[in-house]
Amino acid sequence: MKTRAPQQRRLQTRAKLLEVATQIVTTQGYSALRVEDVVEQTGVAKGTLFSHFKDKDGLLAVLIGAQVMGHLDQMEAKGVPHSIDEITHHLEPLLSFIGTDRVIFDVLLRYSGSTGAQVDEVITAGFVRQITLFASWLSEMQQVGIVRNDTSSEMLAEGIQAFLNHVLALWFCTEHDNIDTPSTALEPFLQVWLRPAV
Repeated sequence: MKTRAPQQRRLQTRAKLLEVATQIVTTQGYSALRVEDVVEQTGVAKGTLFSHFKDKDGLLAVLIGAQVMGHLDQMEAKGVPHSIDEITHHLEPLLSFIGTDRVIFDVLLRYSGSTGAQVDEVITAGFVRQITLFASWLSEMQQVGIVRNDTSSEMLAEGIQAFLNHVLALWFCTEHDNIDTPSTALEPFLQVWLRPAV
């Protein structure tokens, strides 16, 4: 019984840190998250936060990873797209989420392991889950001739992921005067990449 109480307190403290951090990013955005604000509103020392999360980016990775997984749940619930346009429509909420704040994109890339930097299990799992989901859609779409079938659905899925990252990088690196949304920018890439050969 004595060993359970400290563990339960630790879990409650972690939950409270995440709750406060979520409230901050909901009202002010991910870029506005400051460790000082989280610990002050939670009533704990900085060291306590750092015992749960390596640093601020580690806390952000948990928050962002949970949001990405929620978007993937929604994409899965929509079922298999019936056109290339519909793939973009399925991806739009995730792209909009990432496109709202450069910090989201930076943390996702940094913690995915794709940049050779740190790895976060939830974020890495999110990237793997995206590829798996895209490949399952594309496999079914290949069977009815909606997308090209001259390469594997897994390779096509990897291409979609690469285009997502490319479009988001451009979104944050340019004035994007000629782009309404990241999904608008993604659409032509997907059309060229996925359209069956004539």
